[in-house]
Amino acid sequence: MISFVPTPIGNRGDITLRAIEVLKEVDIITCEDTRHSRPFLEHLGVSKPVVALHDHNEARKTPELIEKAQQGTNIAVITDAGMPAISDPGYRLMQACIENDIEYTVLPGPSAVLTALVGSGFPLHAFYFGGFLSVKKGKRTKALLAAAESEHTSLFFESPHRLTSTLEILSKEIPDHQICVARELTKKFETYHRGSSKELYEHFLVHKPKGEIVLLLTPKP
Repeated sequence: MISFVPTPIGNRGDITLRAIEVLKEVDIITCEDTRHSRPFLEHLGVSKPVVALHDHNEARKTPELIEKAQQGTNIAVITDAGMPAISDPGYRLMQACIENDIEYTVLPGPSAVLTALVGSGFPLHAFYFGGFLSVKKGKRTKALLAAAESEHTSLFFESPHRLTSTLEILSKEIPDHQICVARELTKKFETYHRGSSKELYEHFLVHKPKGEIVLLLTPKP
């Protein structure tokens, strides 16, 4: 059995009772960064062998994990924060589970996408999640303008180092479009900044963005 286990996106208290139970019962735990996950597992009282599974080794590690699962090893998959495979490692392993008829389960839990969507106050009837915006300005601009023309609320993950550049694009192309910058969700300094693209660009020019960020655009007016 391979269990995909969500972990808190910021506040450790958001871990579920079922997640703790699974982490304590499995034989090994794969994680994105052992340096990040070991202290968290120790905090939960979980003492299990930990194996790194990240973007750079997932293709190589997946066959090994599938073989262990076939031999009866129970494995839990976690990432640094949130749901495995959502802009994080886990997709290749999930595909391999399906292809090799390996029993698996996905636990419900914290999600930056849904937390930001609800907290933004933007329309919830339907939404689009675009993952991380491209580092290339041209592709980023294309994705943002497409989102602005959408009939749904659109969400993207963005690096704090690129946020001002992204807001500059929005400010120049669609200055009056309503957006939200949700940052440090569930943490002590959680904030939701709402306003026009131009207003938020001017704000973050003065206040340097920090932390984990979700950028949201309202549907086309």
